[in-house]
Amino acid sequence: MNAGTTDPLRASPPTNAPNPSETRNGSASQEPEVFVQLLTPEGERKEHPDYVFDLDDEAIKGFYRDMALIRRVDAEAIALQRQGELGLWASLLGQEAAQIGSARATRPQDFIFPTYREHGVAWCRNIDPLGIISLFRGVDYGGWDPKQTNFHLYTIVIGAQTLHATGYAMGVQRDGLVGTGDPERDTAVIGYFGDGASAQGDVNEAFIWAAVFNAPIVFFLQNNQWAISAPIEKQSRIPLYRRASGFGFPGIRVDGNDVLACYAVTKAALQQAREGGGPTLIEAVTYRMGAHTTTDDPTRYRLQDELEHWKLKDPLARVKAYLVRNGLADDAFFDQVEAEADQLAEHLREGTRALPEPDFAHVFDLVYAEQTQELREQQRAYLDYRASFADAETREPTEVAR
Repeated sequence: MNAGTTDPLRASPPTNAPNPSETRNGSASQEPEVFVQLLTPEGERKEHPDYVFDLDDEAIKGFYRDMALIRRVDAEAIALQRQGELGLWASLLGQEAAQIGSARATRPQDFIFPTYREHGVAWCRNIDPLGIISLFRGVDYGGWDPKQTNFHLYTIVIGAQTLHATGYAMGVQRDGLVGTGDPERDTAVIGYFGDGASAQGDVNEAFIWAAVFNAPIVFFLQNNQWAISAPIEKQSRIPLYRRASGFGFPGIRVDGNDVLACYAVTKAALQQAREGGGPTLIEAVTYRMGAHTTTDDPTRYRLQDELEHWKLKDPLARVKAYLVRNGLADDAFFDQVEAEADQLAEHLREGTRALPEPDFAHVFDLVYAEQTQELREQQRAYLDYRASFADAETREPTEVAR
């Protein structure tokens, strides 16, 4: 921030947007809390003293398209898993606004560390959803190059990516890519994790290192209310964003189903990091409307009333309500988005079944940037071993017996 300006991320929490912490039925728990909201569930725009959505209505239409298409990707992937084409799928249903809003606030040079559910963030980095599906099909580790996309491979170990993100941010800092004043050069890192991961030791260690070294990182916590079957009130006695104060950096709570607010808050936090202002924790209050993964049955631990309560806050519905209410989009626009979704779904169905089987020999090429002599020898030994089976298949049965 420039000298003399107010830093909203280090100011006291705003007080004009009351939002009680949600319990299982939506009633207040713990204590009244506030969060940043710029678009209500009814599709009405709101003003906030510290955070401004500075894009036009065409950008909002683009956000709607992003969310609608990635929701269709999610639905198709679940269907493919049910048909036996994928081993597993982690749904993002209900979390589209948190992911699209935050991801669209990044700059190309910013580096992103995801969990295994950030399909919307990957979409914003122009990653073909088939690259994600190939991971869950088990044919590779992720079908994209992190160096080209500035989007790290998915992390399955809960919370580990926050340490990776912090270390990368410290490296960015040491490379002189922070606080130069050049918008094309200054770089921030954003690490995604969930409410369940916030209880992991790795996350707390990442907070300590980020705070002590003033690392240029934004910790983006998607509080979807459930750590598999553990509700949020069994995870923390206080709202999660307030944990940041114990580590010495600011925390802010945002309506995670409001794509405009997620964009505005993340943009401010990333810019603060790029300028040398250090880390920020953003808690995006959202809801996991589907199962934790396709191996999970949420009906065993949560009530239908809770799901119905959160459906009224659907991130896509509120943007559509805003666009329709203000005459900014007609049926032709929504029909076009639906047609794009149909084409994307066909691409996923055909592409999934056409994904090639993995070549295990390729694993040896991926360990280091430059392959070592020891790995070359191991790879050669493996290839000789594999070739021995092909030789056996070409021999006559009597020859093999001898």
